[in-house]
Amino acid sequence: MARQIKLTFIRSRDTFIPDMIGATSLMVMLVGALHAPMFF
Repeated sequence: MARQIKLTFIRSRDTFIPDMIGATSLMVMLVGALHAPMFF
């Protein structure tokens, strides 16, 4: 299993950082949307 994860990381090295930025922005938007009704 660790070998598969390592191979996947090596194959997708070019898109790893943009994917992590996208996932982080989605989490920030989700948390923001869940907390937005508190302010209105």
